[in-house]
Amino acid sequence: MVLTPILTAHWDEADSYKLEGYKRHHGYVALAKALKSDPDSIIQTVKDSGLRGRGGAGFPTGMKWGFVPQNDGKPHYLVVNADESEPGACKDIPLMLANPHALVEGVAISSYAIRANHAFIYIRGEVPHVIRRVTNAVKEAYAAGLLGQNIQGSGFNLEVVVHAGAGAYICGEETALLDSLEGHRGQPRLKPPFPAVAGLYASPTVINNAETIANIPYIIRNGADWLKQWGTEKSPGFKLFAVSGHVKRPGIYEAALGTTMRELLEHAGGMRDGHTLKFWIPGGSSVPMLTEAHLDLPLTYEDMAAAGTMLGTGTPMVFDETTSVVKAVSRWLQFYKHESCGKCTPCREGTYWISGLLKRLEKGEGQETDLEKIDELCQQIMGRSFCALGDAAATPFPGAMKHFRTEFEAGVRTAADIAFDPAATTIFSKANV
Repeated sequence: MVLTPILTAHWDEADSYKLEGYKRHHGYVALAKALKSDPDSIIQTVKDSGLRGRGGAGFPTGMKWGFVPQNDGKPHYLVVNADESEPGACKDIPLMLANPHALVEGVAISSYAIRANHAFIYIRGEVPHVIRRVTNAVKEAYAAGLLGQNIQGSGFNLEVVVHAGAGAYICGEETALLDSLEGHRGQPRLKPPFPAVAGLYASPTVINNAETIANIPYIIRNGADWLKQWGTEKSPGFKLFAVSGHVKRPGIYEAALGTTMRELLEHAGGMRDGHTLKFWIPGGSSVPMLTEAHLDLPLTYEDMAAAGTMLGTGTPMVFDETTSVVKAVSRWLQFYKHESCGKCTPCREGTYWISGLLKRLEKGEGQETDLEKIDELCQQIMGRSFCALGDAAATPFPGAMKHFRTEFEAGVRTAADIAFDPAATTIFSKANV
């Protein structure tokens, strides 16, 4: 496998995050080209490129832009979702640190395409160093006449606001993010209406992931066919793969979609010395785990779906044989329980009960019916919660049971043990909750 450094091409340069360093490598050439084009032609170019959202869902970017109604008399908004908080996901943060102007230029081009005069970059508040760097990049762009009023004499005006979130995982859900931007508690909204019709301030809004928007300048500068030279027909282009876990060289590896996990492992130096792979997760804790048998599957949206999982954020976590699957799943469920906004019953109550049952199995104090109870709870949450957080919480256990059922069964006590424990007659004892 050959790496494809595009977004990461100049991260090793000392001034890669500054305007001067970015312009040295054709920075803002795409913006000048876009401002001389018809906005609809830009949307069509993005559609033709096949670019899919890099935030997890993989929805076609150009199609999402095309949903925004035109000539409706309402203000349009662009919102960049940089609230990266999925357990195991870390690719937007280093991108914004090393190449923030690609994001800023992408924001300007995208806003012009959807006819938005206001854009917001929503960054997780727990990474102040990233907020400062992106804020500085926006200030540099304003000073150079690349943002603000009458950009480069085109008559196009754009105001960009860098907004710091308060560190709530739920705000990674696009409508909860909009509520947070408006000053409300971050909770998901009922859809429809969808953000493209009634989003921020009840106006048409496009919400895209930071990596997605950072791709836009390169596509506009080089054309739609340029992106399609990498990847597959359904998953064109390249991707930032953030490999973490029990590998020798964890980090960001930019490669074409369709690269295999085995190839990424080789670039990451392989497993740490003396250890073997047990399981891995393609894109954050909210997607089902895979094993060594899946190492040669192409990392694409369609191939991961065929394997019963998802590409997600494209941030593989790798675990060796020292990892307890029960403990790992238990920790993820504790996270989802803590981060549940509480708006809907399936997620609010389901995460609590699943987390408690898993904790009991982790301690080796489970009951014979616990596995069946957890499975039933997952089924009750999946597809019935208000937003995708509930689905994310219901995903790890079934995936883990598919490959490591015996580990969960090992946490069940024998009938002889239970016979002498009065607490076992209740669903939860005080010691286990």
